[in-house]
Amino acid sequence: MATGVEHETSHLVLTEGLTRIYRVGAREVHALRGVNLEIARGEFVVLRGRSGSGKTTLLNCIGGLDRPTAGEVYLFGQRLAALSEWARTRLRRRRIGFVFQSFALLPTLSAFENVELPLRMEGVGRWARRERAWVCLELVGLTRWANHRPYELSGGQQQRVGIARALANRPDLILADEPTGELDSATGRQILALFRRVVEQEGVTVLVATHDPTADEYVDRVYHLQDGRIVSA
Repeated sequence: MATGVEHETSHLVLTEGLTRIYRVGAREVHALRGVNLEIARGEFVVLRGRSGSGKTTLLNCIGGLDRPTAGEVYLFGQRLAALSEWARTRLRRRRIGFVFQSFALLPTLSAFENVELPLRMEGVGRWARRERAWVCLELVGLTRWANHRPYELSGGQQQRVGIARALANRPDLILADEPTGELDSATGRQILALFRRVVEQEGVTVLVATHDPTADEYVDRVYHLQDGRIVSA
């Protein structure tokens, strides 16, 4: 196992022996138990399992939102544990897009402004960020609703705005946690098809955590999690 920041790998995401233990009072909860995972650039991959299987914990460790108890996460060839908090934050903001089950849009901003926000935070110039936000909304089919606020949009439309926002900074990786969990089955399929298109058109790697078996039809690979372990791939 490498000990420095750089790690020789052809994979965009690599985990080695990843373990996460939470303490709940005097009890230990083993959320992850030695997970080994490899994801190549340009793949659409699903982490599938029931609630409590470890999907969200694994996603959070890969995205640097949580720290493993043991094991390593390598992201873009860098060992996350070797990076400072500032460097991990910078990595997330510039190279990772996040999509959430609850959409997590700012209610006072329009769809366009929600998509533009990550670019504004990175100091992108006005015209460049407006152009990129429009391109992202066009990709998800929402240019007609650019000036609508979240409460004026359906759940599926809100999730499309969330995906457009995740794409704004041209990330290498999108991490999506139960992105179809709040949607009906037909709309959920549309979102999964949209992720497939994002992978093919934008060259982004997409990792989705879901309990929805429908996702298997759209992805390159499925990792099945059970009790914090990968039981099949």
